[in-house]
Amino acid sequence: MTNQLPNGWTNTTLGEIAHWGSGGTPSRKNTEYYGGNVPWVKTGDLGCKILTRVDEFITQEAITNSSAKLFPKGSVALAMYGATIGKTSILGINATTNQACAVGQPIVGITFTDYLYYLILNERDNFVAKGKGGAQPNISQSLIKEHEIAFPPLAEQKEIATLLDNLLAQVDTLKTRLDAIPNILKRFRQSVLAAAVSGKLTEEWRKSEELIGWKNKKVLDVVKEKPRNGYSPKGVDYNTPYRNLTLSATTLGYFIEDKFKFIDIDIADDSYLWIKSGDILIQRANSLDYVGVSAIYKGAEKKYVYPDLMMKCEPNESILGEYLHYSLLSKKVRKYFHDNATGTAGNMPKINQQTVCSAPINLPPIEEQTEIVRRVEELFAFADQIEQRVKVAQQRVNHLTQAILAKAFRGELTAEWREQNPELISGENSAAALLARIQASNSNNVKTSRHSK
Repeated sequence: MTNQLPNGWTNTTLGEIAHWGSGGTPSRKNTEYYGGNVPWVKTGDLGCKILTRVDEFITQEAITNSSAKLFPKGSVALAMYGATIGKTSILGINATTNQACAVGQPIVGITFTDYLYYLILNERDNFVAKGKGGAQPNISQSLIKEHEIAFPPLAEQKEIATLLDNLLAQVDTLKTRLDAIPNILKRFRQSVLAAAVSGKLTEEWRKSEELIGWKNKKVLDVVKEKPRNGYSPKGVDYNTPYRNLTLSATTLGYFIEDKFKFIDIDIADDSYLWIKSGDILIQRANSLDYVGVSAIYKGAEKKYVYPDLMMKCEPNESILGEYLHYSLLSKKVRKYFHDNATGTAGNMPKINQQTVCSAPINLPPIEEQTEIVRRVEELFAFADQIEQRVKVAQQRVNHLTQAILAKAFRGELTAEWREQNPELISGENSAAALLARIQASNSNNVKTSRHSK
């Protein structure tokens, strides 16, 4: 390592500050090895700071007859294989691990659990970069032990760990609050739709315009003809003039371009399968959360045909397409589709033509529909802006943790602390002196042991 080190720091390796080991997997053929009371950690369990719950348990017999080892609470586990490489957790319980986990036990007097955890967390990208093996990248225990680090004095390690505890807790709180906003916006949009189709959104406007005339209608009353299912021939892996939409084109409640598969059949120019601008597509089969979801298409004609799992509606002169679309997405109609979907366990819930035709629609005059659509679009645009800002903020927060860790392990977070506490980082308290004492002690222990023998 060539970077200039802060005062009192030294270069060393992970093997010099912790004892490393790994576990193993007891034979799956022996049922007596599993279902015991000894926690068995796999790489998929790692990721939280303190690991106290695992998916599997093994028996004492399994430990005796396999390479699985019991590691003490306070050890730090690190994933060595595959997509989880570099994930880490502190063992909050005594536990065994499989062979894909390396486990570091901090050497007393050199470092401690929280610091080792944060140090490994900071090194994750470096471990990933060192991973080898193509489709199954991995790192080894020897690579971990030889991995070079910049290492501070023990007193400064404690200061770094304390600062990281506080700063990363604030980051987690911020992340939690940001992650909650999309659900808040989802509820906001549903509230807007509920107000729109109930007349509350335009209540004051309606009084000023002195317009009345809301009517209880059904979908069949406001479309030119009964909704029809589409067609789903087998897709092909080459380009054709016919693009058949997939469910993902409309699942989110708005139309997404280029969600289709090519099909190789002849479709007449006047076929009902072609969708045109203003058509509304309803998912007639999906999970209960999505069955009945609709989207309005506004695009080029004869660009897409629609599949068997969708129905198509064309609004008549009594209703604006956008208003019908918002009505179909409202909580009232979504619940109606949910309650009337049919299907058994293991099969996709479905709604049929009769169910769609009978869906309830609160129908105001065209003038009020126009005002409702204007207000809904204005409020939805406002929600979209907030959502976009939240996504940007989430990206920044996701990078913030790594940025804070990087500053910590370059010594930048504790620069002022070092100026105020020079006696804690120099002389016998420096990291180099600390490591030298431990190494000398270990050497003496080895000599004493040999002499005794």
